[in-house]
Amino acid sequence: MPAEGGPGRVYLVGAGPGDPGLLTARALELIAAADVILYDRLVGPGALDGARPDAELVFVGKEGGGDAVPQKQTEELMLGHAQAGRTVLRLKGGDPFVFGRGGEEARVLREHGIPYEIVPGITAGLAAPAYAGIPVTDRDVASAVALVTGHRSEDGAGGGAPGLDWAALAAFPGTLVFYMGVRALPDIVRGLLDAGRDPSEPVAVVEAGTLPHQRTVTATLADIAQVVSEADVRPPSVTVVGGVAALSQELAWLSPRPLAGLTVAVTRARAQSSGLARSLAELGARVVQAPVIRVQAIPGPALDPSPYDLICVTSANGVQAFFERLAAAEPPRDARALAGARVAAVGESTAQELARHGIRPDVVPREALAEALVAALVDAYGERPARRALIARAAGGRDVLPDALRERGVEVDVLDVYETVAEAPTPAALAAAAEADYITFTSSSTVRNFLETIGGPSAISPRSRLVSIGPVTSASLREAGLEPHVEAERHDVEGLLAALLADATDKQSAP
Repeated sequence: MPAEGGPGRVYLVGAGPGDPGLLTARALELIAAADVILYDRLVGPGALDGARPDAELVFVGKEGGGDAVPQKQTEELMLGHAQAGRTVLRLKGGDPFVFGRGGEEARVLREHGIPYEIVPGITAGLAAPAYAGIPVTDRDVASAVALVTGHRSEDGAGGGAPGLDWAALAAFPGTLVFYMGVRALPDIVRGLLDAGRDPSEPVAVVEAGTLPHQRTVTATLADIAQVVSEADVRPPSVTVVGGVAALSQELAWLSPRPLAGLTVAVTRARAQSSGLARSLAELGARVVQAPVIRVQAIPGPALDPSPYDLICVTSANGVQAFFERLAAAEPPRDARALAGARVAAVGESTAQELARHGIRPDVVPREALAEALVAALVDAYGERPARRALIARAAGGRDVLPDALRERGVEVDVLDVYETVAEAPTPAALAAAAEADYITFTSSSTVRNFLETIGGPSAISPRSRLVSIGPVTSASLREAGLEPHVEAERHDVEGLLAALLADATDKQSAP
C-alpha cells in the first residue's frame, strides 16, 4: 500500500482468459484491496465481484469494432489516480505482458516515478486451446509453440500485425497460435499459404475460450477462413495452426451444458451476484452482469439486543449490517449477545447467512415471505409469539411483519440496518441486458432501478423472458406493466435458478 503522503502504487494484473476461476490468488487479493480498478473488455464476468463496495470501477476497454478508450487516456487515468495517492489496479484480460501493452504502461509509470508491480495471468493462447481439448505442444505432434498477434496494422495494410515474417512462420516446426485474428484471418491464411505452409494442415479457431459460450470451429488451413465466416465466429478468438488442432475432438472434455447459447442478465448488486452468476455460467449461460443496485449499511448507534425476546432478520443482506451494529458496542458484542432471544429468519438464504455468524435461527418459514414468517412464528409460539421484538430490515421495507406482530400484542421496534441505492452499469452492459434471453430480478428495487436506468419497459426486447424471485418482485413487475414469465417457487437465489433452468429446458424440448 502507498506510503503516507506519497504516490499510490499501480498493479498491472492479468485477469486470465475469462473464466473467473482462473484468476490467480494474488489477483483476487488486489481486486479486494484496490481503490480504483481500470479494467478491459476481456476481463471475464465475475472478476470484479470481490471489489470493495467503495472502489471506483472504470471501463477502459474496447467493444469489438466499436470505439476504444485511447491508450493515452488510460495511462493518464492510471497516473492521475496514483499521483493522488490511490492504490490502482490495471486489470487486463490474459497476461499483461502477452499482447497486453503492459510493457508500455510499465515504462510510463517508471518515467513518472510511480511504483508498480506486475502480476502475470494465464494467457488466452494457452488456456483457450486447453479448454477446447487442444494441447499446444505434444511430444508426438509439436515440440514448440509460437504466440503471434493477428491484429491488423492500423492502416489495414498487410495481413496480421506489421513486420511479421511470413516465411519464418510458415517454416516454424510447431504450433502457431494467433491472437486477435478473426477479422484478419483471410490475410493470415494467405500469408502462410503464400509462404509455403501446408494447405491441408489442421486449424482450430476457439471463440470465447474458457467462457460458458465457448465453441470451436475446425478445418484445414486452406478452408478455415470460409468456415469461420460461415459460422459467424466473433472476437475474442484464438486460432491454432498445426497438427495439435486435430486433437480437439479426441481430447474435448467440456460436456454440453443446459443453458448453452442463452444469455442471462443479472441485475442484483454486484457483491451479492457472484453466486448466481457463477451457477449460471457453470450451466453454460453467457452472463451479463448489469447491477442496478448497491447494498450499503446504514450507520447507527451500537445495538443492545438484551431487551428483546424475539429478533427477526428479513434478508441475507441485513445480516452483516446487523452484526456490525452489535460489534459497534464497547466492548464489541457478537453472537453470544443473542443468547436470550429467539431468532427468526425470513428464508433459507437469510438462515445460511446467520449460520456463518454462529446463529442457527429458531424459525425459518418454507417461503421467503414476511407473511410466511408471521404464520411460522404463530405456529411455533402461539398468537402472541413474543413480548418485545426487534426487526432488522432494509430501509423502506414492507410493514407486513411489524404490523402483524403488533396486532398480536407484541411491542415491536424496527431497525433499518441497510439500504439499496441505485447504481448505473456501463451502457454496453445495459444494452446487452435489455436484449438478453432471460433477465433476472431478485427484489423490487432491482425492477424499479433497472427499468428507470434503461428508459422504461419498452426498452426490453420482446423476446426477453423475465424471471422473478417471488411474489413481491412479481408484483413490482406487474405495477410497471410487465408480466413475469417465470416465478421461483422457492423465493431465494437457488429457487430462481431452478425455475429458470426448468423454463429453458421446457422451451428447448418444445416442438
